[in-house]
Amino acid sequence: MLHTVPAFDRIGDENAFAVLARATALAQAGKDVINLGIGQPDFRTPAHIVEAAVKALRDGHHGYTPATGILPLREAVARRTLATTGVEVSPESVMIMPGGKPTMYAAIVMFGEPGVDILYPDPGFPIYRSMIEFTGARPVPVPMREENGFAFSAGETLALITPRTRLLILNSPANPTGGVTPRAEIEKLVKGLEAHPQVAILSDEIYDVMTYDGETHTSLLAFPEIRERLIVLNGWSKTWAMTGWRMGWSIWPNSAESGRLHDKVRKLAVNCWSCVNAPTQYAGIAAIDGPQDEVDRMMAAFDRRRKVVVEGLNSLPGISCITPKGAFYAFPNVAGTGWKAKPLASALLEEKGVALIGGPDFGVHGEGYLRLSYANSEENILRAIERMADFLAGGRPH
Repeated sequence: MLHTVPAFDRIGDENAFAVLARATALAQAGKDVINLGIGQPDFRTPAHIVEAAVKALRDGHHGYTPATGILPLREAVARRTLATTGVEVSPESVMIMPGGKPTMYAAIVMFGEPGVDILYPDPGFPIYRSMIEFTGARPVPVPMREENGFAFSAGETLALITPRTRLLILNSPANPTGGVTPRAEIEKLVKGLEAHPQVAILSDEIYDVMTYDGETHTSLLAFPEIRERLIVLNGWSKTWAMTGWRMGWSIWPNSAESGRLHDKVRKLAVNCWSCVNAPTQYAGIAAIDGPQDEVDRMMAAFDRRRKVVVEGLNSLPGISCITPKGAFYAFPNVAGTGWKAKPLASALLEEKGVALIGGPDFGVHGEGYLRLSYANSEENILRAIERMADFLAGGRPH
């Protein structure tokens, strides 16, 4: 028997992909499945972006690129950052990544080791905790509470910081809850972090444009007092419906004060993935600099679906759902059904063909909730609500 190092026994999983695989298997077996589990837009990538990749291939962009990404793309990211946050960043601080997860991986392995703490949102994206445990660091969940609109509490977060804390992970707008943290709360957190200069911050802002009801996204880049210990994660997957293109960006400090983080992640790229594929990078330029009509259309559709989802969920017995302010997820409270969350999600898939994700897959504070992605048609959402109502009328609580 082969023996791998213990770190690989600590790696977790992302159950959304397991649910997707099971839903796909059921559909291939002839079952009518409505997938509200996977977190990806159901829209096609806008045509001008696809054409930019095709043109890049035809123009001969078939080779290696710099590990940090081609300069025109990093310049486009800098322009986009200025336009959306009002903050100037140097293209030299930008890192083009093969998706969003590599930024999480890079930041967590830089700061995680046995004997240190890393704070992360809970419920939150499951890869945060998985990678923290991989490094041997202690994962410290920061509760995202329904009564707080699933925004983080600055006071509660700061109270969890100790001299062992090395990294704080933030996510707003948030997966899986749709929570958006108000600027005032972020300001309190930043002020409190003055007392903890040893703590780096990873701000996952992948859903930055996806806010509703007048809510606005506040980037951590807006606070110069933490810039030298701030890593910002963003990318193309959600905003431009490019999940399968596997491309993200991140912004890293590179001063002596920061420990030259950008240079460290560049070296990690050289050792790990070399670079992001060339034609995709040209598509990324077209996404940022091209027309945004399709993005606006997607956001209008998500907003309509969001309202349909919340109204439908609140009509179901034993279920209540606050209105999400961001992303494309609802996180209904199902405690009143008498079911535990994961058995309920499993039963809905197997018996009614409705794919959802159980809240515990997003952390210890996820029990009693389901995640529902409304990146699906209004027709399918309504059909799913009807099936859930039928199930709950005769379901067996677990």
